[in-house]
Amino acid sequence: MSGKILERYAGRTNELTADALSTSEADGAEDLGAFGWLRSARDRSVMIELRKKNGDILAIGYAWIDRIEFDPSEGITLKCGNHEICIKGRNLNSEVRPQMRLFQGLTRHRVPFVQEAGHGSALLADEQAAVIESIEW
Repeated sequence: MSGKILERYAGRTNELTADALSTSEADGAEDLGAFGWLRSARDRSVMIELRKKNGDILAIGYAWIDRIEFDPSEGITLKCGNHEICIKGRNLNSEVRPQMRLFQGLTRHRVPFVQEAGHGSALLADEQAAVIESIEW
């Protein structure tokens, strides 16, 4: 009998923990338009979602990223083994808010997603805003 009680409470604890984690993950990222930013200075993203405007999404584990390069004329390149992911756009290393830069956030695992801008939103974006025009993988 005590085994059943223990199983019941252990199962509920796991369910509650999973629910609490999904809620905190959903609430933990701030959407800055072109990319997300984890709010807590101690938070780290395990993976980064690369979202194309056509709906395609690729998620890469930060642990698989060997190198991140920024070239103002080329954009940001993520090197993952033999694969390269190119993020092109404007203001990719500019502060969108104090202490919030896309490149800096990538190097610190604080960016849970990046997303291409739609055609209209790219044109309407503020001159200082980070805009991702394309993601190529």
